[in-house]
Amino acid sequence: MSDHDGQPSNRLRKELPAELPPARPPAADVPSSDTPAGDAPEGDRSASAGLTGRDRLFAGLWPPRLTRAQLIVALLLFGLGFGLAVQVASNSESDGALRGARQEDLVRILDELDDRTQRLEDEKQGLEKQRDELENSSDQAEEARRQTLEKERQLGILAGTVAAQGPGITVTIEDTKGAVEADMLLDAIQELRAAGAEAIQVNGVRVVAGTYLTDSDKSVSVDGNKINAPYRFQVIGKPQDLEPALNIPGGVVQTLEKEQATVTVEQSSKIVVDALRAAERPDYARSSSQ
Repeated sequence: MSDHDGQPSNRLRKELPAELPPARPPAADVPSSDTPAGDAPEGDRSASAGLTGRDRLFAGLWPPRLTRAQLIVALLLFGLGFGLAVQVASNSESDGALRGARQEDLVRILDELDDRTQRLEDEKQGLEKQRDELENSSDQAEEARRQTLEKERQLGILAGTVAAQGPGITVTIEDTKGAVEADMLLDAIQELRAAGAEAIQVNGVRVVAGTYLTDSDKSVSVDGNKINAPYRFQVIGKPQDLEPALNIPGGVVQTLEKEQATVTVEQSSKIVVDALRAAERPDYARSSSQ
């Protein structure tokens, strides 16, 4: 043993295993089997580390990757939003006329609503009175016949099978431009009914529950009967309720005047509605008491 080998440091080096050379990293294009699947390569990791949060968000959202379920949900949400927008626009249009109305017009509308409520209350009390009369009458059979005849007369007026007279109004619509259409006259009929009209005829045609109006060669047909301007409504009911119903802001009169038609309303203590309709037996409906 030489003096050099005898030194402690050299002896220790001989006893230890030789130092291994550092392992070479795997090639970039050959993935290592020991690398976990979720670990990104070193190059990708350094590239992503240089991105900002906004860049990563944009990279995740674009280009979009839509599934069929997501597309269906998007279409449903679009349809729901469109329906809500239409409803809001419709409510805004209907409220616009009242929002711009004068104070006296709003008071008149409230009075009309109060009158309608009172009419319904009177009708309820009348029915209760009939019930009490039937329960308390000594001759219930005779009382029942009397009420049946009265009801038959009332139903005959509503069905147009009998003539009627009473207080009401006459509405005349002059249409020199030919702009009045069937739906405008139908709106007038519906407004009159809502205001308590009990009998209506238009240019000699009786209006009943099943009446329909159609446009017919620059004129209007009522239940297939062609009528021409001027359109003349004869209406039986309370005049103080019927006339304001036509003159509410944004109502029948204003709509017709926008079409350059002239509307005249006259109250009368006696209106005669004598146009009759033939009684029709329904094809399928039968009384449940039979």
